Amino acid sequence: MKKLLLTAALLISSAASAVTLDDVQQRFAAQQVVRAAFQQERQISGMAQPLHSSGEVLIAKSKGLWWQQQHPFPMTLILDDSHMVQVMGSQAPQIITADSNPQMFQFNHLLRALFQADRKVLDENFTSEFTDLGKGQWQLVLTPTTTPLDKLFSTITLQGEKFLNRIELNDKQGDFTEITFSKHRPEPGKLTREEQQRFVF
Repeated sequence: MKKLLLTAALLISSAASAVTLDDVQQRFAAQQVVRAAFQQERQISGMAQPLHSSGEVLIAKSKGLWWQQQHPFPMTLILDDSHMVQVMGSQAPQIITADSNPQMFQFNHLLRALFQADRKVLDENFTSEFTDLGKGQWQLVLTPTTTPLDKLFSTITLQGEKFLNRIELNDKQGDFTEITFSKHRPEPGKLTREEQQRFVF
């Protein structure tokens, strides 16, 4: 009898602590600013060696996404509600708007939704399979249902805990991209003056 009660208590405790997609969305929604380092590895079909890149990323709920690749060459990408800006080294910025490239902008919108686990956007574009991996860790496998995403990707897999730790992209060409995030820094909770300037262009 004691053994049965103990087993029941453990099951109840496990169920109570299970992570859900709603939990993840609420957690991410509460994060006003997150800074992190990233490592990216891309395996291209037909190439023997994968391509590696690394740098820093800044996700600001009020501003957008700032992505700065530092290696193997400098490149900065800025995504906000109305613009996508790419800067290669010392070249002049390339600015894309929703009017000039709506397909690219749809992907921009999706990318921000991934980082923020925006349930509405994810439900509109994917079927999802959420798994509680235990100890607060989780995995979300997204299968595209809308065009052009379903023509580009087979699946997009997100993994994390308190923060987004990993993104895996399986595309229709047989290529595979893995992006891992580390050194997450949610403080200070507001953008510094220098960080605010990154979104001015």
